Amino acid sequence: MKSTFLPILTAFAATTAAQAANTPAKDDATPAPALFQPGEITSNGSVTVGGARIAYRAVAGTLVVHPKGWSDTDAIDAGADKDAKDAKKPKAEASMFYTAYFKSGAPAAGRPITFLFNGGPGSSSIWLHMGAFGPVRVQTADRDHTPAAPYATVNNAESLLDVSDLVFIDAPGTGFSRIAGPDKEAAFYGVDQDIHAFSKFIVQFLSRYQRWNSPKYLLGESYGTMRAAGLTLALQKEGIDLNGVVLLSDILNWDLIPDDPQLNPGVDLPYVVSLPTYAATAWYHQKVADRPADLRAFLDEVERFATGDYAAALMQGSTLPADKRREIAGRLSAYTGLPAPYLLRSDLRIEYGAFQKELLADQALTTGTLDTRFTGATLDPLSKVSGYDPQSAALEAAYVAAFNSYALDTLGYGKGVEHKPSVGIYGSWDYKHQPPGADKAMIALPNVLPDLAAAMKQNPTLKVMVSGGYFDVSTPYFSGVYEMRHLPVPESIRANIEYRYYQSGHMVYVNPAVLKAFHADVADFIRRTDNIR
Repeated sequence: MKSTFLPILTAFAATTAAQAANTPAKDDATPAPALFQPGEITSNGSVTVGGARIAYRAVAGTLVVHPKGWSDTDAIDAGADKDAKDAKKPKAEASMFYTAYFKSGAPAAGRPITFLFNGGPGSSSIWLHMGAFGPVRVQTADRDHTPAAPYATVNNAESLLDVSDLVFIDAPGTGFSRIAGPDKEAAFYGVDQDIHAFSKFIVQFLSRYQRWNSPKYLLGESYGTMRAAGLTLALQKEGIDLNGVVLLSDILNWDLIPDDPQLNPGVDLPYVVSLPTYAATAWYHQKVADRPADLRAFLDEVERFATGDYAAALMQGSTLPADKRREIAGRLSAYTGLPAPYLLRSDLRIEYGAFQKELLADQALTTGTLDTRFTGATLDPLSKVSGYDPQSAALEAAYVAAFNSYALDTLGYGKGVEHKPSVGIYGSWDYKHQPPGADKAMIALPNVLPDLAAAMKQNPTLKVMVSGGYFDVSTPYFSGVYEMRHLPVPESIRANIEYRYYQSGHMVYVNPAVLKAFHADVADFIRRTDNIR
């Protein structure tokens, strides 16, 4: 699940006068930032949210973290035993980049702080930074391909700085973050390794900026939700109770991903929880017969079918009677817009890449993965699945260009250092996870629901907001609902979970109207849970 990313009105250089006034002067002789040393570059700016001007201090910097087993006395120990085989052997480390925004004049103890990150695995944080809650936002077309450069950035009226200080974090190896040392990939590229790195980063950050007594929040998107759920427990082990966690487009249990049914027969649940998103997409593209006006009411009906007759039919496998198979195919066709003969050939199971390719096949169009409202020309009409994600193709270049320009021209960071929006580690990621109560990592697809449950039991005031878009087939919204319905916590704690879903995709914030609603919901969530009186 990679999180990759109004017609353009002005050139990127034609930013607002307020932004230009807050751009720090640059010294062409300034050297590139040193890697693997804590450091920071500070600038000042302002953003207008809800008609109110918010002055802030921006800090672009790095902190160095190490994998499990490292101690800050290692160097001393190595020097004391010069004859040891590994005395001088370096160890893996990560230089983790962040951009922090602190509201000017706000006392730390009375000011919430939110740590934000995207997912991948292998994605930097530029999507949440430049699209959702940073002080500036890149303008992109909603549902269409954003034209090539020049791009425009604007004051982000939906920045979350009205209620919280913000820290956008690049995962090890992504963005301006780097990894080095022996077995560096094994040290940082995995479920538990990644959670450990982020927990150590946050601990360092709280000390460096004296934020231990601030209300603390996590906001993770996509794979970042797996990281956030794991961090709730990892941070508790560091003596840190969180006030709240926002899970955007969540995937906490990877058994729910609707991959090729031919490669994983007998695992039917992914097709059940994905069906409502397929139906929402068909509804959006006018492929539903007798299309109702109310999407939410329509999805209520589809969810009942998915968890009832459809799930029961799939469980019967090859023993499902032929007449019942045809009946289910007909009902699936009515909800998804796919032809019944195709559904019979696919054994009533719909892989998400195939759905993207088939829904608008008569128009030679492929829908988006992250946001099925987007469409693009089909690359190969004879292929089984889609060959690309039209939403990522439509937006990625704008986000990458906007952030690089912003980092260099406004933050004063990045000269001489390549920014990596994402790195190709999805296929080589170590997906083994050791849940609480297990004596070793499980040989299975990762599931961090036990981590979140343990954290909520030990901190019964922890609040969780689950959110997403109806038009996201990479992390279907009903998967998140299903996950939370199976979170092993008492009913009293279950009341700490709330849901917010929107008519948008994986990156809900690319829809301007939804961004406004999403900001209002997250801001309200923080205000209700920050314990500040």
